[in-house]
Amino acid sequence: MESRTSKYFFLCARLLLGVIFIAASIDKIAHPAEFAKIVSNYQILPGQLINSVAIVLPWLEAILGLFILCGWCLPGAAVLANLLLLAFLGALCSTVARGIDINCGCFSVKAAAPQHIVWPLALDFLFLLLGTAVAIHVFRARSAGNRTGLSPKV
Repeated sequence: MESRTSKYFFLCARLLLGVIFIAASIDKIAHPAEFAKIVSNYQILPGQLINSVAIVLPWLEAILGLFILCGWCLPGAAVLANLLLLAFLGALCSTVARGIDINCGCFSVKAAAPQHIVWPLALDFLFLLLGTAVAIHVFRARSAGNRTGLSPKV
């Protein structure tokens, strides 16, 4: 049986993860051309994909954030969120390994003074831990017979 503390932790973790994804999407949606430049700076994607990714990715973040916040399709949303977080972490690690100094574009597309990449890496890692905690809870709840993956009412 799940404790009250565990239910509240899951609720807070889920809400925080949803807000993080929505917050990360807002500036990118508002400024797709600037976000495309940031995507290009990672030097990972072929040129033909950059604009598509710069348009689709922020909307995917916003939709996933909304689904996580509202508890809609939670198992799928949790898995997709974690896959995106892994991809973001991998992209940042790739830039570090190749010696590329970039603005990560995580929450803002505004040109910023180069910051030490450790901060975005640490944040992405913490977000991945948060996403993993949410996914584990969702799948434990489902295996216990709760089809939605949400905790019962607290």
